[in-house]
Amino acid sequence: MKGERLKIKNYFIKEKKVSKGLLAFEWVAFGYMAFTLLMIALLWTRLQQPETLLLGRLRFVIITLAVWALYRLLPCRLTLFARIAAQMIFLSWWYPDTFELNRVLPNLDPVFASWEQSIFGCQPALLFAQKAPWAWFSELMCMGYVSYFALMVLVILYYFLFRFKEFGMASFVLFGAFFTYYVIFVLLPVTGPQFYYLAAGTENIAAGVFPAIGDWFLTHSEKMATPGWTDGIFYHFLELTHNAGERPTAAFPSSHVGITTILFLLACHSRNRLLIFTILPFYVLMCLATVYIQAHYAIDVIAGFVSGLLFYFIFLKTHRHYRLDV
Repeated sequence: MKGERLKIKNYFIKEKKVSKGLLAFEWVAFGYMAFTLLMIALLWTRLQQPETLLLGRLRFVIITLAVWALYRLLPCRLTLFARIAAQMIFLSWWYPDTFELNRVLPNLDPVFASWEQSIFGCQPALLFAQKAPWAWFSELMCMGYVSYFALMVLVILYYFLFRFKEFGMASFVLFGAFFTYYVIFVLLPVTGPQFYYLAAGTENIAAGVFPAIGDWFLTHSEKMATPGWTDGIFYHFLELTHNAGERPTAAFPSSHVGITTILFLLACHSRNRLLIFTILPFYVLMCLATVYIQAHYAIDVIAGFVSGLLFYFIFLKTHRHYRLDV
């Protein structure tokens, strides 16, 4: 909607309609924090450095309230965007935080690897890169995977700049899905092939044997080397992102596939063809790449697609029903 585009100076103009309290997506984040505080209390004696987890949540509260106060002092679109930018940055902190909680629960990878074997008769994550060893294909897979946050920023920026009336809806749907995935990841400790295969031994995996690994992840967080063309630019980008924030957590369902499904649905909702056809190829690559780089089992991808569809319509309907406008 071109009519919603504003000149740069207009982003500093005081808003006539000012939201005095927290926004819907901020309440979602606080709700998730409350859930994790309950988990910390229940698991306190088993957690490693639980005090650090509490300090992280204190930092989250301080920064969230600080950007809220900034908006209250200068209620304009720019300071409003600062609020969602802060929460988007915190998503990259909440993700590895799930590992600190679920690592003390019984690991379920043997169960999921067995299901994978029963359904497909093999381990697609073990064989995919072997069957497609070409450098160009590896780069496409890595490019698709590392596009994750860029696609998220693209969709949020599009709604903020061109469909501001639905910006609150897009933000709520996205954050609602994210934190629902994080709840699942805390309660369902599945690490995925890149971590489990190393712990169990690839010779066992190739033979169709999926041993329990006990408390392995209480003291280990190393993963297998990422398959693919190691000299590729996007391969190196992938390794940088993995080294910065990847942990043995969050395998089922694939939030990468689920969130990208939601981003594609938001693009379709916008009816902007350029946005749709920009997201589409990266969406397809993402679905393939998660298995190719051994981040997920194939069943994680299927569950990611189904859950992405489900969460999109649930949170869209919730937003419309309660009219959770910005």
